[in-house]
Amino acid sequence: MDTSEPKPSAEASPGDPVHGNGSEVLMHMPVNVRSVSLGVLAVLACIVILRWAADVFIPLMIGVMLAYALSPVVDRLVRWRIPAALAAALVMLSLVGGVAVTGYVLEDDAMELIDSLPETARKIGQVLRPSRSSSDSALQKVEKAAAVIERAANDGAAPTPARGVTRVQVERPSFNIRDHLWIGTIGLATLVGQAVIVLFITFFMLASGDTFRRKLVKIAGPTFSKKKITVQMLDEITALIQRYLLVQVFTSVLVGITTWLVFMWIGLEQAPVWGVLAGVLNMIPYLGAIAVTGGSALVGFVQFGSVEMGLVVGGASFVIQTIEGYLVTPWLTSRAIRMSPVVVFVAVLLFGWLWGVWGLLLGVPIVMVIKAVCERVDDLKPIGELLGA
Repeated sequence: MDTSEPKPSAEASPGDPVHGNGSEVLMHMPVNVRSVSLGVLAVLACIVILRWAADVFIPLMIGVMLAYALSPVVDRLVRWRIPAALAAALVMLSLVGGVAVTGYVLEDDAMELIDSLPETARKIGQVLRPSRSSSDSALQKVEKAAAVIERAANDGAAPTPARGVTRVQVERPSFNIRDHLWIGTIGLATLVGQAVIVLFITFFMLASGDTFRRKLVKIAGPTFSKKKITVQMLDEITALIQRYLLVQVFTSVLVGITTWLVFMWIGLEQAPVWGVLAGVLNMIPYLGAIAVTGGSALVGFVQFGSVEMGLVVGGASFVIQTIEGYLVTPWLTSRAIRMSPVVVFVAVLLFGWLWGVWGLLLGVPIVMVIKAVCERVDDLKPIGELLGA
């Protein structure tokens, strides 16, 4: 009887499983080290370029997103025999006019909210500062002990300088409000300039219609199959981005209206302003909800004069943000973009590190485009499968 170990067949392909001793199964897969290395280097180079040229890519990506969001309206106007350039101009003017009208209507409430900030800071300081008549708190005792230790260390480490040696002491520069105002003015001018660039990019993309789409199909390849794949890929990218933006707009409007009504029922002043802030900041994952909840709790504490009412206002905002963030948005997003929640979180984390707040807004749409492209390329299908739900 033959007791030799089983040997793999000479005709087995490199990808077939090979059985070794016992129940161990080994999978031999060909790995091209050179191609993997080049891919890793290309990814790292893209990350460096995206971070280095953030001032260029951020307005470009925001303009592309706005163009995708507004293209259905422009297409409808074009079907009504309105030229594409005129339709794009009408849509952009309507968008800017709507933002201007909203700001004008809420100007008084917004100014009242801004004027209340010093009072908010004063009351918070009163709550955090312990009373003078009470005994020293543990924090004060630690601070006194640290001061004593620091003085003792300075006395031991800094001997009296010898004769003829001048002791130099470096003093911190005094606070200059003009420097901070100048920095704030530069930041505001930069923001306005980027907003203008975004508007121009959006307008030109809307006015060009499907010109870029036809060019991409033309350069995709001479065969009909390649052109068909390109058309399907572009259609899927358009559908994914539009569905994602529709979900974001719907949930933001829902959060804004709900926050406005609940705050008005509680009796919080400037409830419409908080509704608009909650709707706008809802588009920023994670950080937007934290900012609205913390800010509304502080304003509620200042207005009502009690910590309990501040917690009630902040708790109401927290409940609204939690229901939207953990129930409504995940369900709608999973049906709209078919992406893994882990991939969404990693995309937000990565692009938030690259581009800050703007990266939080643009991370998911960029990964959606990557997923749609990978699913249409044979060699990249495993990456598309990894990014999918």
